[in-house]
Amino acid sequence: MRRSLIMGNWKMNGSREEGIQLATALAEGLGTVEQEVAVCVPFIYLTDIRNALAGSAIAVGAQNVADQAAGAYTGEVSAAMLADSGIKYALVGHSERRSYYGDTNQSVANRFAQALKQNIIPVLCVGETLAEREADQTFSVIDAQLDAVINTTGIEAFANAVIAYEPVWAIGTGKTATDEQAQEVHAYIRSRIAALNPEIAAKLQILYGGSVKADNAKGLFAQPDIDGGLVGGASLDAKGFLQISHSV
Repeated sequence: MRRSLIMGNWKMNGSREEGIQLATALAEGLGTVEQEVAVCVPFIYLTDIRNALAGSAIAVGAQNVADQAAGAYTGEVSAAMLADSGIKYALVGHSERRSYYGDTNQSVANRFAQALKQNIIPVLCVGETLAEREADQTFSVIDAQLDAVINTTGIEAFANAVIAYEPVWAIGTGKTATDEQAQEVHAYIRSRIAALNPEIAAKLQILYGGSVKADNAKGLFAQPDIDGGLVGGASLDAKGFLQISHSV
């Protein structure tokens, strides 16, 4: 039985004090839950939020990780640095990183590999743009994104990883894939992994990301291959994020 995972992605929002207040409210309101819960916060606040959540069931993740282990890479943060700060997860390949900062399938695969080397769980984000969906290229886009990682790390790496399907056309737009659309792609992703290793596929957590809110979470999470959510804007509101967490 796969455990559900609800992850909040705060993106580049809030001050240190606002982040601590939000983390405290989440820790106090979460209570006893069956699923895993984590928040991915800006690098500069990682330690503050980790300390605010100490003793709670909520883990802390980074929003990115360097594709190199160390060296002259100004502005990057290595996986070793994240591990040294007690960070459990790292997003890799988020659509905004791919779109705005030129992350390629290969550089994302390298980030994925670096996270694993430091026992940080990489959350591989995959998904298609609206133009790609309308051109019936959804599966081929996801194949390319998955294959880059598989060819770099081997399929066994997914035993210690998470995948998040985030249709680019549904991120920050208010649009959400229907339950059926999301399930179709999640099932496809699981089948791709299962073709190489059925045992890993059966245990793999695959999250949905794309305007997840309290009013649509229950239907999405009821789908057989959707194991939770990567929540953007709604994770900045403690009440809304807790409602999503409890809807599993």
